Amino acid sequence: MSASDEAAAPGARPDRVFVRGLEVFAAIGVPDAERRRPQRLEVDVEIIPAGSFATMADDVARTVDYSAVARRVRAEAAVRPRRLIETLADELAALLLAEFSAAAVTVEIRKFVLPRCAHVAVRAERSREA
Repeated sequence: MSASDEAAAPGARPDRVFVRGLEVFAAIGVPDAERRRPQRLEVDVEIIPAGSFATMADDVARTVDYSAVARRVRAEAAVRPRRLIETLADELAALLLAEFSAAAVTVEIRKFVLPRCAHVAVRAERSREA
């Protein structure tokens, strides 16, 4: 059984790469006024690489480049206005799965819009099997 097969075996806990609390600015919100200016969001990304850490042999080219992930998330968030953070989460998850060597991706977005509330959040999970 190969290392990637082991990661996919039932009960196996795959290796993961995390980017937590990434500050992103996006024109987002249901009311037109909310989309007029980019607002701060926080994004968490969790990526299960296509191969296990053991198969990477200390080679940067074989892992998920978390700096590139951060740049791509920021760029995509800023590319156009959206009404829903749900839409942005879905788009980011699909993009990261397609562009990076990932078996699965989870994206959580936090928005700071409600008074007397820490944040609202959504989470999108995508995998190659789905």
